[in-house]
Amino acid sequence: MTNVVVVGSQWGDEGKGKIVDWLSERSDVVVRFQGGHNAGHTLVIDGVSYKLSLLPSGVVRKGKLSVIGNGVVIDPHALVAEIDRLADQDVSVTPENLRIAENATLILSLHRELDGIREDAASGSGTRIGTTRRGIGPAYEDKVGRRAIRLRDLKNMETLPAKIDRLLTHHNALRRGLGEPEVGAEAMMEELAAVAERILPFRESVWHLLDEKRRGGARILFEGAQGTMLDIDHGTYPFVTSSNTVAGQAAAGSGMGPGSLGYVLGITKAYTTRVGEGPFPSEQDNEVGQFLGERGHEFGTVTGRKRRCGWFDAVLVRQAVATNGITGIALTKLDVLDGMDELKICVGYHLDGEKLDRLPAGQGEQARVEPIYVTLDGWKETTVGARSWADLPAQAVKYVRYIEELIGAPVALLSTSPEREDTILVTDPFED
Repeated sequence: MTNVVVVGSQWGDEGKGKIVDWLSERSDVVVRFQGGHNAGHTLVIDGVSYKLSLLPSGVVRKGKLSVIGNGVVIDPHALVAEIDRLADQDVSVTPENLRIAENATLILSLHRELDGIREDAASGSGTRIGTTRRGIGPAYEDKVGRRAIRLRDLKNMETLPAKIDRLLTHHNALRRGLGEPEVGAEAMMEELAAVAERILPFRESVWHLLDEKRRGGARILFEGAQGTMLDIDHGTYPFVTSSNTVAGQAAAGSGMGPGSLGYVLGITKAYTTRVGEGPFPSEQDNEVGQFLGERGHEFGTVTGRKRRCGWFDAVLVRQAVATNGITGIALTKLDVLDGMDELKICVGYHLDGEKLDRLPAGQGEQARVEPIYVTLDGWKETTVGARSWADLPAQAVKYVRYIEELIGAPVALLSTSPEREDTILVTDPFED
């Protein structure tokens, strides 16, 4: 047996929900290790849909332990609201099935406000990042600036005023410069006191807990959010999220050593989508993109924003394979391509007359690259519900095999519909 890390290999929204749900059923512990409630996915179990943003997928399955690691930034009010929503669906979230790292950073109302203020200010200058305005970035800034309020700080409210003062020294200076009213320390104390009793029971020394579970032979699933091309270091900077989304963060964001990570599964959509601003070399702002968006129901789980759609970009996924150490991919939404006369795959870029086999790091260069396409015949037969290679049209198999060749990683799972049973299993990540 091995532990499994799930990451997105594109810009997120690759269909991780179904795959993570399938894996969580076979695991003992499910760990979130980065991001916050700015990303989410929908799980469908026995016909019931569960929308998760911050909670790990394991919470909807009995007998599974869910863990929110230190690499996650937590909005305590959003967490309580999500727990209450699940309670309305008869899913009980208690310290028996959820633990939260005591050294995890909290997202506060001033973080959400600052996020929105900055996005509004950037709209006029054309430098808007396209954040979800949930305070993720500002919270990570405070974490790195060593002024954040962490979950454990709520345990001793008597020591909290000094920490709040340190935080407000920074934020009120920012707010004055932005022409915004200052935040009072008393208001911050009331905000934190209002949720302390609800979330403190989940507090845990997560690194120690996971080490015990590992030594006991538990199967641990590390559940990533968003995608590789949104990574703060390896993505399309500055149009990225505020955390590392690559597989290596599973170790840093949970407190487990990298030697404890095993199979890295890259969730990969059979075409490409992106939400928000930033470069997208293979984007199709035409009838092809509209077809993919409508057929694939491409709207964000958290924000409802329409996703930009385009052809499969093998260059980006090949980079993701390298930066994550991806062992195999789970290819999703192949069925969306059914009925298309021809399909294109981006196999390289042209930049100022030079041919590239990678996406450059510079913002200007990323905006100027032109895709190099290879065109393949499409297929008229349906792939919906296929559960073996024999059920797939020959041209669909050719498309999948070509993708494997281009990205340098095999397909471990192939999803042919939103239904969890409609999956072709080639390699079991837990048994690899």
